[in-house]
Amino acid sequence: MLSQYMEEFEQEPFEVSGFVERLTWRTNNECDNYTGKQSQLDGIIAAGIKDFNPTALHDTFIQTIKDLKILQEKQQAKCERLEEALKQEQETHAKNILKLQERHQLASDVFWQLDEKINSVAGKIIHLGEQLENVNTPRSRSVEAQTLLNYMSEFLIAGPIVNDIFTDPTRLYEAADVIQKLYAIAQDLPPEKFLESKKKIERKYDEVERRLIEEFATAQKSEDIEKMKKLAQILSQFKGYAQCIDAYIEQSQMTPYGGKDIFIGIVPMCKHHYEIIKKVFANPQQVMSKFILNIYQLKLHQYAMTKLDDKRDEEKYLKTLYELYSRTLKLSSELQHYMSAMDDDLLNKLTQQIFQKHLNGYAEIESKFLTTKCSTELEKFYVSKNHQKKPTERFQELKRDMQVLIRTKANINIAQVEDYGGETFLSEELAIKMLQEANASLKRCRILSNEADLPVNIIKLNDILLRFLMHEHATYALDLGLNIIPIADTGRQFPQLYFFDVVQKSNIIVHLLEDQCNTSVVPCVLNTPKYSEYVFKKRILMEQVENKLDQGLDRTLNAVIGWVKQYLLNEQKKTDYNKPDSEFDTITSAACLHVVQNIHPVIQQIKKCIDGENQKQILHEFGVRLHRIIYDHLQTMQFNTAGAMCAICDVNEYRKCIRELDSPLVTQLFDILHALCNLLLVKPENLLEVCTGETLNYLDKSVVRQFIQLRADFRDIKNNNNLKGIIE
Repeated sequence: MLSQYMEEFEQEPFEVSGFVERLTWRTNNECDNYTGKQSQLDGIIAAGIKDFNPTALHDTFIQTIKDLKILQEKQQAKCERLEEALKQEQETHAKNILKLQERHQLASDVFWQLDEKINSVAGKIIHLGEQLENVNTPRSRSVEAQTLLNYMSEFLIAGPIVNDIFTDPTRLYEAADVIQKLYAIAQDLPPEKFLESKKKIERKYDEVERRLIEEFATAQKSEDIEKMKKLAQILSQFKGYAQCIDAYIEQSQMTPYGGKDIFIGIVPMCKHHYEIIKKVFANPQQVMSKFILNIYQLKLHQYAMTKLDDKRDEEKYLKTLYELYSRTLKLSSELQHYMSAMDDDLLNKLTQQIFQKHLNGYAEIESKFLTTKCSTELEKFYVSKNHQKKPTERFQELKRDMQVLIRTKANINIAQVEDYGGETFLSEELAIKMLQEANASLKRCRILSNEADLPVNIIKLNDILLRFLMHEHATYALDLGLNIIPIADTGRQFPQLYFFDVVQKSNIIVHLLEDQCNTSVVPCVLNTPKYSEYVFKKRILMEQVENKLDQGLDRTLNAVIGWVKQYLLNEQKKTDYNKPDSEFDTITSAACLHVVQNIHPVIQQIKKCIDGENQKQILHEFGVRLHRIIYDHLQTMQFNTAGAMCAICDVNEYRKCIRELDSPLVTQLFDILHALCNLLLVKPENLLEVCTGETLNYLDKSVVRQFIQLRADFRDIKNNNNLKGIIE
């Protein structure tokens, strides 16, 4: 059993509850193979008919406890034996470690002793080497001097130089070393005695230098970097070293840059040759600076002059100038890290030198081009409309006021209004074209103008845009729009209202202009003296436009309201509101229906053409004026019961119409008017109750009395004292 218990204890994971359950089932001989984790209660229920023997189970538990105690004692003894063995093993390892530490200390001492001996020997060797060098250096110099004297002797005697070192191409490097030293020596010789010798040395010096440069060029063609580096190092001791650099630059830049577009290949070419220059030359930054300098002064300058030679086509010239200058600035930025710190601003100076002649006259050409372009577009537009611009008439407002006065006093219509078939002469397409042209000019101006002249040039271009877009186009169209607005009370036919379209298009143009100014003009003049000038001009212009728009909207509303007044005066029959009782009916009058039918499109047109707060104000003003006309119109009528019903129907129709105005005040005014019309219908004895109601209670009593007086039975009401309490 003990071995069986050990097997169960060593299983992972071990659960006490499972062990007890298995022990229980073994006691009852029911679950010998039980391995699950089902509870004892579930096992008893599953067993069903089996008897449960508590005495046997108790005995089994007692015996198991004894067995487990015996097993515990055995395991305890085993643990003690293992701990003792472990302790002995630890002591053995500790002794071994101590011995190893002693051996390590001994080895370390030996190592330091050996290191001191090595340092001592090395010091003696260095001292010996210095002594040998002190002895050998004078000897080497003497040998070198003897060799140079032998070579020098050939230049002192008459006749050609026949030494192999100067004639053998394979010994060019030796010849270069010798002739360079001889050339330095010859500079100190007195010219009186050694004039011919010095000339021979100089000729040979030039010959060797030329051969070195030729060898360098040959090595460059095959991109033999090591040979180029060696030759460049030798030539650095010669006076023609600059010619070597020039030869490298000239040969490197002989190949085409990028076909017709020179800018494409410059950066890759510089990147490629910069890696070679770093390996070949001892001063790569200076060489690279000269490499780039040659590109700007020769290649780019010639390319720009060729492209900008023809100024007859101003648009093409300006676009080409902008493109070349912009790409050159971008090129300078990309090449800047190849330049030395001393040449930090060199590329910008070179760029200015290339384009200076063109930049000096740029502003004048740009202004002339934009003026011509805007003028041409404007002329094309009016030609497409078959319209000849008319000069603005002086005293136009006085003339219109006189026409209104004559119309009012003499009832004679002398105003001949030409409406141009509804044409507004305002074009968003034309505005967009002008704005695009101006934007292109402003974009060029920001790049091509220097910092000091930029605000002046920007304002100058913006003034050209304002002149043609606003003064020559928008303001002119507004003046025409003002003139074609019908004069109020001019006839029974409903007036043609084109000015709302003028307002809509004007607002679009102004918004487009505002957006462009904020993005292209303001950033360039902000924080400069020109900003105040810009703001002043803009404010004056916007005030002029707003005044004309306000004036036109006021005239348009007057024309509509005047037509309503005149139509109701002419078409509203007295019998509409004073019908015989036999014709009692709740029908809206024909005049009212016709008025509402014409007013509804006006409201829709206002909502379509005007937005924001301006729309609310115009709709509000229109509603107030309409209320005033209808109120005054009703004041001219007399109402019996049947007519009062008709009036209430008319007012209800007006109320339905003005709900589209979305104006609480106007709605309230018509609600009050409706309540006043109810005074025309109620029984006399109920007048006081209606007058003191929620709607009419706060009105002035005189207003209420005026409406009551419009009743056909007013005298009876007055005689019967039905007004008592109302008048008081």
